[in-house]
Amino acid sequence: MDLAGVGVWSSQLRYGDQGQAAEAAAELEELGFSALWIPDVSGGILDSVEHLLSSTKQAVIATGILNLWMNEPAEVAARYAALTEAHGERFLLGIGVSHAPLIDSKEPGLYRKPLAATRKYLDDIDATAQPVPVGNRVLAALGPKMLELSATRSRGAHPYLVTTDHTRYARAQLGAGPLLLPEQTVLLTTDREEARGIGTDWLRSYLALPNYRNNLLRSGFSEEDVTSVSDRLFDAIIAWGDEETVVRRVREHLDAGADHVCVQVLTADPREFPHDQWRRVAAALG
Repeated sequence: MDLAGVGVWSSQLRYGDQGQAAEAAAELEELGFSALWIPDVSGGILDSVEHLLSSTKQAVIATGILNLWMNEPAEVAARYAALTEAHGERFLLGIGVSHAPLIDSKEPGLYRKPLAATRKYLDDIDATAQPVPVGNRVLAALGPKMLELSATRSRGAHPYLVTTDHTRYARAQLGAGPLLLPEQTVLLTTDREEARGIGTDWLRSYLALPNYRNNLLRSGFSEEDVTSVSDRLFDAIIAWGDEETVVRRVREHLDAGADHVCVQVLTADPREFPHDQWRRVAAALG
């Protein structure tokens, strides 16, 4: 499973029109993106993985992340085995605990002891008849304990909404060997007002979640930075500007210890497949 280079992280591939998603996945593979990453906030993600595997020939399809509260370990392991048999080893299983406000809104009190819950989930997968190989799974990880678990119980870590400084920190925590696969949000506009108009509310929705907020505070941002979505924080999280700005940020992650960077493109319409922006990024990456 080749995870070198750059991938695409896309909610549209997961929740958009599935005919368009199939066409987009095939084009993204043709453009040279090595992996396609999709989120899971509602369950049923394995059907989307199957659809994207069927729509591509070589690209890795990765969950970023499969929500462990919404997917039974035995079912995940069985489906993983079936999908791998049908499509080869192109399915990277990213597993995560999501966020307490999201999980508890549907079932109050369900979200608890995230580290222990992740460890038990891995134990349960490993106890199935056809466990997901350790080398074909990664964990959503931000803090030191989850990063350590990523290094010992999976192939590595998939941090989301992070800075290049966090990538450097995560590499130090993981040590040499485990994969480090951060997400990087980008906006192709050189107009700060336009960038802020598109990205501020998007970013604020994530900063309301304790996991992300606490990670940024650990990373050296102030309460004021987080509460106000300061320019300093905005610029560190979102790479906005021309194509060279995006390429430069990707290289900064790689120089800081990332093995692969998955790029998420923001546009004014979050439901829109950003075909033009994907093409521009691919051309700039060469």
